[in-house]
Order: sequence, then structure tokens, then C-alpha cells
Amino acid sequence: MPVNDEQALRHQLVERVRSRRVDIDGFLDRARPRNSRLATIGVVSSALAAVCTGGPAIGGETFAKTAQGFVGTASDSPIWRSLCAVALLVSVVAAICTNLMRSQNAVARISAAETANAELDSLQTMLEFGQVRLDVGLKLYQQSIAKVSFVDERLSGRPATG
Repeated sequence: MPVNDEQALRHQLVERVRSRRVDIDGFLDRARPRNSRLATIGVVSSALAAVCTGGPAIGGETFAKTAQGFVGTASDSPIWRSLCAVALLVSVVAAICTNLMRSQNAVARISAAETANAELDSLQTMLEFGQVRLDVGLKLYQQSIAKVSFVDERLSGRPATG
């Protein structure tokens, strides 16, 4: 293959790597905070559920009478019902957050995207400095992007294929 053709193909591959890294960075920019929010909401909700059930469980009648006096009701029934309702609500929120994280396999996807991005960064550098043959570079590119098939490619700014 003539040197100019190989340089053009190398440049094309470098641009593809750059573009794919932009896609992965975009995914990570969205996935990390979302995963963090779900985890935080899940932990806080679980803690609130424990607090709502812990007071009555540990304090018993004394807790109920104290809460009744604090709220100023004639009966301690509204206190128990309110605590149970809040505990139920925050338990459901915690379960939803936990199951959303699990069902989307967020931690594994974030890890795979970070790994692929690091591999592509290394490949990009090797290609730019001519430290890897084009055929080997293409194979490494394909191996890296196969790990992040769940990351959508942006179609804007890309040449049409086919």
C-alpha cells in the first residue's frame, strides 16, 4: 500500500477513535451522575425507613406517648400510621432505585466504558506516533468498541457509509 494511502487510512482511524471517545465521554457524563443519584437516593431512603421504624421499635409506648404529646393528638394511632406510611414510601423508593441500578447494570457499564475509553486513548496515541501497524490498530479498535456496544454513536459530523 502506498505511504499516502496508509497515512490517509491511519488518519481516518484516528478520527474514528476520537469520535468514539467523544461518544463514550458523553455516555460517562450522563451515566456517572445518574448512578450516583440513584445510589444516594437509595441509601438515604433506606436510612429514613430505618429511622421511621426504629423509633417505635426501640421506644415502644414511651416513644408513641412522647410523639403523641409533641404532635398534640388525642390518640397515638395517627403517629403509628404516619410513621408506617413514611417507612413504606421510602422503602419503595429505595427498592426502585436499587433495582433500577441493577437492571441497567450501571456499574458494569460505567466500568466497561472507562476501560474502553482508556484503551482508545492509548490506541489513538500509538496511531498518531506511528507505534502500531494499521491492521493491528484496527483490530484493537474493534476489540475496544465491542466492549461498549451499549454506547450510542453520534451520527452528526460523520461521513456517510455505504
